Amino acid sequence: MTEPARVEGPWVRFWRDFSESRLALVGLALLALVVAIAILAPVISPQNPYDLAQLDVMDSKLAPGEASGTGKTYWLGTDDQGRDMLSGIFYGLRISLGVGVASTIFALAIGLVLGLVAAYFGGWVDTLVMRIVDIQLSFPAILIALVLLAVLGQGVDKIVVALVTVQWAYYARTVRSSALVERQKEYIEAARVLALGQARVVFRHLLPNCLPPLIVVATVQVAHAIALEATLSFLGLGLPITEPSLGLLISNGFQYLLSGKYWISFYPGIALLVTIMAINLVADQLRDVLNPRLRK
Repeated sequence: MTEPARVEGPWVRFWRDFSESRLALVGLALLALVVAIAILAPVISPQNPYDLAQLDVMDSKLAPGEASGTGKTYWLGTDDQGRDMLSGIFYGLRISLGVGVASTIFALAIGLVLGLVAAYFGGWVDTLVMRIVDIQLSFPAILIALVLLAVLGQGVDKIVVALVTVQWAYYARTVRSSALVERQKEYIEAARVLALGQARVVFRHLLPNCLPPLIVVATVQVAHAIALEATLSFLGLGLPITEPSLGLLISNGFQYLLSGKYWISFYPGIALLVTIMAINLVADQLRDVLNPRLRK
């Protein structure tokens, strides 16, 4: 008597497909390491770079591996304010990831609702929402963010608002495209025939089938938000100097690159590069797994 075939669960099948790419697994491991460092930064950092009382200007611009007058060794050196670069990178990752994830979540929520409403109701609602999206996407994201931060000022909450403003249109357009296709299918017609409420049809039946492309876009946009925040902080419009992100750490050492003190900008730049690369590797494999037609 033959044994019945074992049915794979969706998560088992997803992990099997995802793990086919070694690059994706490397990216996932790097991303897990970066997230762990960001979460545990207050515990594992040798110094609190936000506490000005712990900074000593006599320790400024020490080379990697050099010891201070008190005998403390700075393995990645210090910046021009005497800030330990290793601690600064750990806390900078914490801010950069936090800003990227928070802005993505809020922008996703706004774009998802507007995109679903536009696709489901159509007519003048769809026209109005999509024209706003077109206007939004016609301007460079960094230009909008620069204008908003020039008006709002510096701060984590201000930069999250700026990033949400420049991101939500991507999600609205993506979810609308998927919802327009799903709206024509039989299960939506069946839900309408059963006289289900519009909110239930949209969020209980239409939304789950629009999630795969949104997950991919959201993953990519986290990396984009981190890069944009780093750019704004590098230009001096992101976070205050007392709360350095990776972009601000890079900016602090930019003027010293040609004087041999490369480490002030180099190591934060490597941390930013690894973070964005890891997210993009994961997002690329997610795209292939969630859309079988794109598989190689």
